[in-house]
Formats: sequence, C-alpha cells, structure tokens
Amino acid sequence: MSIVDRIKRSLANRNADVFLRADFMPFGSQAQVGRALTELQNKGALVKLGVGVYAKAKPSVLSGKPIPIRPLEVLVPEALKKLGIQVEESRQTREYNSGISTQVPTGVVFRVGKRRIQRKLGFNGKLVQYERV
Repeated sequence: MSIVDRIKRSLANRNADVFLRADFMPFGSQAQVGRALTELQNKGALVKLGVGVYAKAKPSVLSGKPIPIRPLEVLVPEALKKLGIQVEESRQTREYNSGISTQVPTGVVFRVGKRRIQRKLGFNGKLVQYERV
C-alpha cells in the first residue's frame, strides 16, 4: 500500500478536521510525506491552511474547487491548540456576544497568549489575525 493510500485511510478514520504534517511522519520520510500531502492536495482531499497545517476538503458547490469542510473560525482554533497555543475569542467578539457592543466583528481574529505568533493561517487569501492578551 502506498503512502498516499495509507494517509488517505488515516484521514478517513480520524475525527479531527485539522492535521499537522507531523501527524503523518510515521508513514515515511519527510520527503515522501511531503509528496503524498501535495498529491492529496491536488486530488482535492486536503487543503493547506499554512506551513505544515492541513484540513480535510470538500468540493465547492459554486466552483467545484476544494474548500475546507468547516469554516476557518472552527478550524484555526483546533490547529492552534495542536500547535500548543491557547486560543480565546477576540475582545470584539466577546463584547458583541455579551451585548456590550452592537458592532458585528469582521474578519477572523483570535486572542492568544502573551507570546508573539508569526504563523500565518488562512485559506484563499483570508488570513487569520491574532490579538495578544
């Protein structure tokens, strides 16, 4: 069984929607896993959210191109938790949900700890922004 088939079967058996490249390292060398993930991206089974971060994909109803199966607002916190970063909702989202503000938050913003995060996560030009505590 090829590495692509093994990774595909592993994706089908997992409940998670976000995966790190390190999750697939037991299947082969770094180069082999990289080629297999690229092939799965080309087939439309995965989409890349950032360097070493992938999500399950489905075809878009409008264009037919692969898109993540869930919105970024759901996938990114899961990815950041896998990377060991604590995530909370942003200040603006919290104020809107509690009724303090009537302004609807736009964009995808998450509140993270005090450390600086340089990792860019997103899809199709829509990048996530970070708000430090």
